[in-house]
Amino acid sequence: MKLHYDTETEQLFALLDGEIDHHTSGRVRAELDAAVYAHTPRTLILDFQDVTFMDSSGIGLIMGRYKILRPLGGEIILLRPAPHIKRILRLAGMERLATIRQEVGKEVVQ
Repeated sequence: MKLHYDTETEQLFALLDGEIDHHTSGRVRAELDAAVYAHTPRTLILDFQDVTFMDSSGIGLIMGRYKILRPLGGEIILLRPAPHIKRILRLAGMERLATIRQEVGKEVVQ
């Protein structure tokens, strides 16, 4: 995972890769939490472009970051999920907690 914080837009960008399952979600969670607490971003962007597999641990990962950011007035964007990942996100109701986008907007930093 690669992390980038843009001080101008207050966005934390996380490029996720590989599998997000119970073996990897703990490491990803710890890295994201450290960055969120260090920067307190207005927007957390999770880029799923290179994610090949995700199970319920990935849903828990998103929900946990939502619970941290929401009281701070922050939001989450789930960016470029593959069709099979997008289906999992929708079935889990993640659209109620986060915005799912297929394209990178001008305001999204990489």
